[in-house]
Amino acid sequence: MNATLVLTLLLGGACVGSFINVVVWRLPREESVVWPGSHCPHCGHHVRWHDNLPVLGWMILRGRCRDCHQPIAVRYPLVEALTAGVWLSAGWAIGLDAPSAGGLSAILSLGTGVVLASLLLPLVLIDIDHLWLPEPLCRTGVILGWLATALMVASTALPTSTLLHHLIAAAAGLVILESLSALAERLVGQPALGLGDAKLAAMAGAWLGLAGLGMAMGIAVMTGALFGSIGRISGRLKPKQPFPFGPFIALGIWLVWLTGPQWWWQHWLNFLSV
Repeated sequence: MNATLVLTLLLGGACVGSFINVVVWRLPREESVVWPGSHCPHCGHHVRWHDNLPVLGWMILRGRCRDCHQPIAVRYPLVEALTAGVWLSAGWAIGLDAPSAGGLSAILSLGTGVVLASLLLPLVLIDIDHLWLPEPLCRTGVILGWLATALMVASTALPTSTLLHHLIAAAAGLVILESLSALAERLVGQPALGLGDAKLAAMAGAWLGLAGLGMAMGIAVMTGALFGSIGRISGRLKPKQPFPFGPFIALGIWLVWLTGPQWWWQHWLNFLSV
């Protein structure tokens, strides 16, 4: 195990998680995610650099603002820790010794993985909070997915047709989910999915291709249906009460990116044959 890489992924992920907290708070409020710097939402005082250390800052302050002593939500260090863990899972998927042994392609795979994770996490959190998937983030995700594919084609033995394949997959994800939503609205009087879900599916296609898109959406549908069923049975969700589907699409995207669609397909076939 490459201890230096593990530490880099954990520290880098935690720092990016701190920025993700800013994005999740400010973007729905149409505030700049860059200016002003981090400040307490209660008293407005700027957060000192040593209080802004990921996870540790919250622990040192014991979860309260240094100036007004109002509570700081535990969600902030949890998001930082989650981002660090997801970044580490990207390293695990590539192989923690791969960047030093596998050359440029392994470095690119790891780099694109942490970029993908850092795009998915704010989308998930904003959708949970507001039932909204910001179009600028989804659009950026599609563009970066194409760029990541182009880099992998240029640096590995992947055929040049892979880029066209991912372009088609992105368009397919957008069109299919928008069509399903429109069909549901015509049949039952309300859309089954939001337009943001279709844009997130386009992002899945740009990163994963057609096979990856199909598997990611399959995972999303199964986990979303399970969550919805448990919620209805337990009474936590009222009949026809909407709940965010973006987190399940994001989960499918990340799980397929970690292992590839073939791994999931093979295990699904093994499960059916039991």
